[in-house]
Amino acid sequence: MGNWAELSKEVEGMLRLRTFPLAWKRLSKKEELDKIPRVRHIEHPITFCQAFTLARTAGWTVGATAADMEWCGFKNICGLARPTEEELSGVRRAGYWLKTPDDAQKQAQAMYRIPAGDAEAIVLAPLASEKFEPDVIMIYGNPAQLMMFCCGLQWTDYSRLEFTFVGETACSDSVARCYVTGKPSLTLPCYGERRLGHVQDDELVIAIPPNQLGKAIDGLKGLWAVGLRYPIPFYGAEADNSPTLARAYGPEALAARKKASG
Repeated sequence: MGNWAELSKEVEGMLRLRTFPLAWKRLSKKEELDKIPRVRHIEHPITFCQAFTLARTAGWTVGATAADMEWCGFKNICGLARPTEEELSGVRRAGYWLKTPDDAQKQAQAMYRIPAGDAEAIVLAPLASEKFEPDVIMIYGNPAQLMMFCCGLQWTDYSRLEFTFVGETACSDSVARCYVTGKPSLTLPCYGERRLGHVQDDELVIAIPPNQLGKAIDGLKGLWAVGLRYPIPFYGAEADNSPTLARAYGPEALAARKKASG
């Protein structure tokens, strides 16, 4: 088991997150849910959007099977059920989320999906609770917080980060994309996440492979050491920006960085 409690505390503190980072996992057998301490199995149909909110705000550990998500498309996004031909056709969304059947089918087929067949349940919990080893870590934050987080990921071994948005069912772009590709996956929470999951107007979500959380935190510490921190202080839209830009990019600053880098 990773030292998730310490890592969660660090990222919460450095970014001043207002909800808990989450651990998410697929379970091969639904009976495994019973082995997780204080897991809650909701006694009525639930959506993934509701489950992650209960976990990230109330601190609950929430387990679910495909049968629990009767109306929730996440059951086939996360591989608890195979998508039906009707779902893959997009017909349910034509004239609702998409104007035409052709557009609806394009959306349905653009979604990231975890292949079904090797999992019967999912579970969510605050990462700090260390109830299980996560498959994916989810973090909700405002654009500035997650911008700094992404910059932390890029501090070493830089690579360009690219993200997707299929529209409604954005859990495809976060959890499923991360699981399938092994890449950090930031997206705009969709309508369902806001209506059912209470995601706020200023929130985005990023899903990351567990082995990249420490890398992001190390990067945030590196940025912190040179004065790049959250919250970001406002300088002033009409102020003379010469002093602050000179401190960051002027000849003395560049010379100091060249000397420090060897």
